[in-house]
Amino acid sequence: MKTKALFYHAGCPVCVAAEQNIAAALDPARYVVEIVHLGKDKHRIAEAEKAGVKSVPALVLGGQAYHINFGASLNALR
Repeated sequence: MKTKALFYHAGCPVCVAAEQNIAAALDPARYVVEIVHLGKDKHRIAEAEKAGVKSVPALVLGGQAYHINFGASLNALR
């Protein structure tokens, strides 16, 4: 069974670079990766917060949020 990985970002250069390097590096045999662009899908900000995301880009694996660099806080995306 594959683990779901959620990669949240806002479309900024830091986020796009992280998506290309980190989300793409996850083993597709182990993870199903969903990319969520919070700049476009603002209705999913609450979901990201509930998962523990404070800023983007962030990767959520197994219910644990991992913050990658700093592109924008979730408050700035509202």
